[in-house]
Amino acid sequence: MIALTLAEITAAIGGDLRVAGEDTDETVVDGLVDTDSRTMVPGSIFVAKPGAETDGHQFVGSAVAAGAVLAIVEHPVEVPVSQIVVADAVAALGELAREVVARVRAGGSLRIIGITGSNGKTTTKNFLARILEDEGETVAPVKSFNNEVGAPVTMLRVTENTRFLVSEFGAAAPGSIAHLAGLVEPDVVVVLMVGMAHAGGFGGIEATAKAKAELVEAARVPGTAVLNIDDNRVAAMRELAETRGLQVVGFGQGPSADVRAHDIAVSASGTSCTVEVGGDRLALRLRVLGAHHVSNALAAIAAAVVVGVTPADAVARLETVEIAERWRMQPLGSDRVRIINDAYNASPDSMAAALRTLAQITGPDERTVAVLGAMTELGESAGEEHDRIGLLAVRLNIQRIVVVGPEARRLYLAAVGEGSWDSEAIHLPDQDAAFEYLRTELRDGDRVLVKSSNSVGLRHLGDRLGELFS
Repeated sequence: MIALTLAEITAAIGGDLRVAGEDTDETVVDGLVDTDSRTMVPGSIFVAKPGAETDGHQFVGSAVAAGAVLAIVEHPVEVPVSQIVVADAVAALGELAREVVARVRAGGSLRIIGITGSNGKTTTKNFLARILEDEGETVAPVKSFNNEVGAPVTMLRVTENTRFLVSEFGAAAPGSIAHLAGLVEPDVVVVLMVGMAHAGGFGGIEATAKAKAELVEAARVPGTAVLNIDDNRVAAMRELAETRGLQVVGFGQGPSADVRAHDIAVSASGTSCTVEVGGDRLALRLRVLGAHHVSNALAAIAAAVVVGVTPADAVARLETVEIAERWRMQPLGSDRVRIINDAYNASPDSMAAALRTLAQITGPDERTVAVLGAMTELGESAGEEHDRIGLLAVRLNIQRIVVVGPEARRLYLAAVGEGSWDSEAIHLPDQDAAFEYLRTELRDGDRVLVKSSNSVGLRHLGDRLGELFS
């Protein structure tokens, strides 16, 4: 964080300062800000976030022992450290991020890019950060830090030398993106897609589209909206963007895209295509598996070009990215048995894309194996969407369909109903049972996809299989 006095921090978050030891109102703090006491280092600020299972106030002492010099709390704690007492610690974290980013932006060199979408946020964030880091100091979220805590924690990492802040915005509920993006008012906003991920929490896909459009509403004017023209619901946000006075840059495979891809080819070693931007035609070879990542790459290229990167530089830097993120189409195992661990998250769109990739990268003498768990947060659509994935797996001729957990049983039944029987499809109760089955079932030449929602935890099964067959 940039250097601020205790008085300035207190004013920014609207709290009550209680100094300890030799501190005064004018004591300067410039350390890491986080809600996790385990990340504290000397000079840090600890935000005591209350929670349903653990209360951050219980860890103020641990944070101080690790080096924290200030605690933001909702009630005073008996620990010898300066404290700022606020009504809502999470809200205070956001307000502190607002103040810090505003001060850095006032210096004139900071550009802020915000990214949202039902799928692809983290991959696009990583792609864009890789492109921008060669231009200057770039701050981007660790993992998927895109909620009311993770987004401000990332924002607070900016310094006076930061040229680019890449923020990823998830939507826990209507208004979430508006609030988080409103803290920084991005210069460039990127909307990737509107899909069924989390649709159950919003009341349907149209409500999800409205939530994603909040990022366009929050953009700084003048600014730019980078929109996926291949997604009708995202493309429809053009009118909102132009009404607000934003420039619109479209990306996709359609002929009207400003940043366009064609001749897409997928193999076991990566994904290639031709990218057209402006008058340039550039060959792009991603090491990341899956045709669906081409759209994420186009979004990153488009945003990078908007902030001044040449298309050739953007493409060259993307080609150095080895994996999108851990547990996202992550190759494990060996050439003998290749494991693709894509179980950090799952929606109907990403599940379908991963299955298609599995089919595309498997040779004629190799076998496709899909290890699938439940897709969560789909609400009333859950049954229908699991049916659809079961049917798709069979129609793609996936040769072994291993369904794990009771929540995914309907996917298994749909596969059997479509004609996958005689051990082609199997339902197992949990990860341990699946591991024991797969350790003897898998053979040389198998290409194995492991895919589920994060809460199901099949990513750990993918890691175990990767280690077993490495």
